[in-house]
Amino acid sequence: MTDYDSRQPFGAQQRHAADDEISLVDLVKILIKRWKLMAATFVVIVLGALVYVLMMERSYDYVSLYQVAEQAPTEGRERGGLEPPVTVVAKTNNLYLGSVTRQFLQNESMESLPFDTSVGNPEDTFLVKLTSQATEENAPLVESFHAQVLKRIEQDQQVLLERRRKSLTGQLESAERSLELAKDSTSPSAAELVASYSQRVADIQDRLEQLQEGQTVQTAVQSLKPSGTSRSLVMALAIVLGGMVALMMAFISQFAVAVRDSLLEE
Repeated sequence: MTDYDSRQPFGAQQRHAADDEISLVDLVKILIKRWKLMAATFVVIVLGALVYVLMMERSYDYVSLYQVAEQAPTEGRERGGLEPPVTVVAKTNNLYLGSVTRQFLQNESMESLPFDTSVGNPEDTFLVKLTSQATEENAPLVESFHAQVLKRIEQDQQVLLERRRKSLTGQLESAERSLELAKDSTSPSAAELVASYSQRVADIQDRLEQLQEGQTVQTAVQSLKPSGTSRSLVMALAIVLGGMVALMMAFISQFAVAVRDSLLEE
């Protein structure tokens, strides 16, 4: 009798294992029984997402563009910026943004800017691009901040332009003096010198004429469409999440009821 009882736990385990098995029909029954809980869970999640979407502030990209100063081709190179745009971008990131931000915060009595600003150079252009993402409420702040950064870039570009113009003007004056001396010379090679200096004077004058000042193309122009996560995407994710959580709640509820009934039987 004792040996027979000692074998009972194995048989009981088999019966319990059979009882624990659940079919597809049982799963469907659980979903039908718990449809109210599932619906309530789904509605709560979707309504919560809807409230979040309605309260979510819409952000836009604000873009400013600066055309760097240009010069004539030199030493076989194509026409390009007086200073490479990538250099202007590096100087803006490392010199201008920091100082302008500190001064801007002090003037506006703010602890930090409510937006971030990135600086770049669109490929195959002589443009420097400032981009900030902000709400429409902060649009005036973005415009003022961009204007100050652009002013710093323009001042530095103007200094470089005047330095280049002064250098070319000095070269032109020197070439013109040499040309006059060559014209007055009685040397056999005077004609060749006159031709050479005349060509040099013409080249320098052409380079002076082709110097172009940098200019601000646009300041803090708002993008046509909002940036960041769209409202439709948030709602789509909420619907998917609501469906998943609703299913989980149905099975968790059924499991809790089963555990409670088992405890009551004992």
